[in-house]
Amino acid sequence: MASSKTTRGTAVDEADGGSGGGQSIEKSVEKSTAKTNAGNAQDLAGLEAGLDALDTVQIKRVSPVEVLVQKVLPPIVAVAVVLALWKVLVVAKVTDDYKLPDPGLVWDALRQLWLQGELFDIVWTSVSRGLFGFLIALVIATPLGLIVARVKFIRAALGPILSGLQSLPSVAWVPPAVIWLGLNDQMMYTVILLGAVPSIANGLVAGIDQVPPLFLRAGRTLGARGLVSARHILLPAALPGYVAGLKQGWAFSWRSLMAAEIIAKSPDLGLGLGQYLENQRNNSDMAGVLLGILMILIVGIAIELLIFAPIERRVLRSRGLLASAR
Repeated sequence: MASSKTTRGTAVDEADGGSGGGQSIEKSVEKSTAKTNAGNAQDLAGLEAGLDALDTVQIKRVSPVEVLVQKVLPPIVAVAVVLALWKVLVVAKVTDDYKLPDPGLVWDALRQLWLQGELFDIVWTSVSRGLFGFLIALVIATPLGLIVARVKFIRAALGPILSGLQSLPSVAWVPPAVIWLGLNDQMMYTVILLGAVPSIANGLVAGIDQVPPLFLRAGRTLGARGLVSARHILLPAALPGYVAGLKQGWAFSWRSLMAAEIIAKSPDLGLGLGQYLENQRNNSDMAGVLLGILMILIVGIAIELLIFAPIERRVLRSRGLLASAR
């Protein structure tokens, strides 16, 4: 009887121990599952955070000191190096003084123009012509580029002509323009248009060619067709190429104008930078010639930095292609 009770007690104990062991295993499984789920949730959260980081443009404001060091100081150093090298060549007398004058003589020529009150008038005569001619070219070239890009027959007919006109030197248009229109402002603007319109139109065509077809299909689905599609889909999507075409168009406008001012001479045209340069050549004044070249260069750079560079930065920043805001 005693052994029977002992056996039953042992069986009960083993049953209780087995039940406790089963519960322990279940708890371990639940804890393991909870840890696994928590780890998966953390992994998903990390992945989402990484995707958000990739999708977010980090905009960092650049301090004035950084702008000074990165943007202003390098050009100043480059100019200082060029002036120092120029001075060394003059002191070393590598050539005659009338061929390479001292930098101080160029400064004296600039100072003389300023004191005579002619400097601003000379610069403004050329800048006003160049900007006005560029605006006319912009009005003509934008619809022309849209039509060439979207109408196959017109593209086949005018595309090669625009490319050929873009490669034609602008100075080649000055003699026929003088014969057609005479020595007046209309001749100047004609030369500017013939130089700038092909560049702006080709830039817009190149930008439209890079617009994904999905954009146009989505626009048609939403009812955007014709001019509405061009205004709200094509032009915004093609803006980087369009801005590049505008920059090149301004360069062609400025070069065309300088060629026209150098060749065409008339009191009715006034005194611009190109005509000033030609006058100094006729006077064999090399300091004045170099001053004219420097003023033409400075105006071109100033227009680029003050007008086109901010537009380009804004376009790139709006597309997440410019990480820092300057």
